[in-house]
Amino acid sequence: MSRHAVPAHRRRRSPVALTAAVAAAVTVALIYLGFADGGTGPPPVAAPDAAPSSAAPASGGAGGGGQLSGFSLYTEPSGFAADQARVWAAQGRAAEAAAVRRIAEQPTAVWFADAAPGYAERAAKLAADARAAGTVPVLTAYYIPGRDCSGQSAGGAPDAAAYRQWVAGLAGALAGHRAVVVLEPDAVAQTLKGCLDGTAAAARYALLAEAVAAFRAAGEVYVYLDAGNPSWVRNPARMAAALRSAGVASAHGFALNVANFETTAANVAYGNRLSTLLGGAPFVIDTSRNGNGPAVIGADDGHWCNPPGRALGEPPTTRTGQPRVDAYLWIKRPGESDGACGGGAPPAGQWFPSYALDLAD
Repeated sequence: MSRHAVPAHRRRRSPVALTAAVAAAVTVALIYLGFADGGTGPPPVAAPDAAPSSAAPASGGAGGGGQLSGFSLYTEPSGFAADQARVWAAQGRAAEAAAVRRIAEQPTAVWFADAAPGYAERAAKLAADARAAGTVPVLTAYYIPGRDCSGQSAGGAPDAAAYRQWVAGLAGALAGHRAVVVLEPDAVAQTLKGCLDGTAAAARYALLAEAVAAFRAAGEVYVYLDAGNPSWVRNPARMAAALRSAGVASAHGFALNVANFETTAANVAYGNRLSTLLGGAPFVIDTSRNGNGPAVIGADDGHWCNPPGRALGEPPTTRTGQPRVDAYLWIKRPGESDGACGGGAPPAGQWFPSYALDLAD
């Protein structure tokens, strides 16, 4: 099942070059970790240092002391929602413009989902822009081979070697910057649900572990490995075992509810059970569209693919008031389609104005 977008507007490029010194440093680190030359597993990585006191204060939310506490998250100045708000305002549709502005004004994740020329430069510019604003960007890395098991967001790297090269480029672009990376939505959960098995499943988990190590080698990049949602893989013990195989011990934690609609309370409960099985691992939750909770699960994809009656959830914050929850994030970008699943919906990742309005009203 596809739950995620491949945003068309993310193909915009900005020509910002990496410095030779940074690129060289990251290359050395990646080779040491066995990633750049095709190694299959990272050595243990120490827990991250506390965030420097110069971090910009986070806005909103209850207090908390997670790994991201004190970080302010980056809000892009442009995008589908901001553009739509301007169009509707110019047309005199003030109420609709105000509604969709509720999306545009929140920090949302930027998805990296292809290897089109310039993707690394785009990531470097994003990180630099966020740093200049005193904030931290959230990126979603979504290019695993066999992505989405031929679903609405099918695609990804053609093979493991291409994926390693892609991850190395993205990690290198972030070197020297602080960033949050949500790693490969669906990849672990879909494997557990039968997308891959045997040797293919083991190879995917090894590739994810290498990716975790590569992003950790970039410096202050906080990596959260996707772990599905409470209604997908309902047995936390199965998910915990798979996450261990995929390198979660070297990550900063795991991510829940990406592009889904499960309530925050359900995710906290499931996440705490999973965290206990993983020795207290922290986690982040996608609250972008869970304001009304999930739709009724049926035989088709109607409960996850642009279901009606959903609403925006809690605003992004790094102060969750939950000891193990590092952040509530808007990882799925509200208003971008889950897929062409009826009702005039466009393909995954494309802007769906009427659905955005439904979420924001």
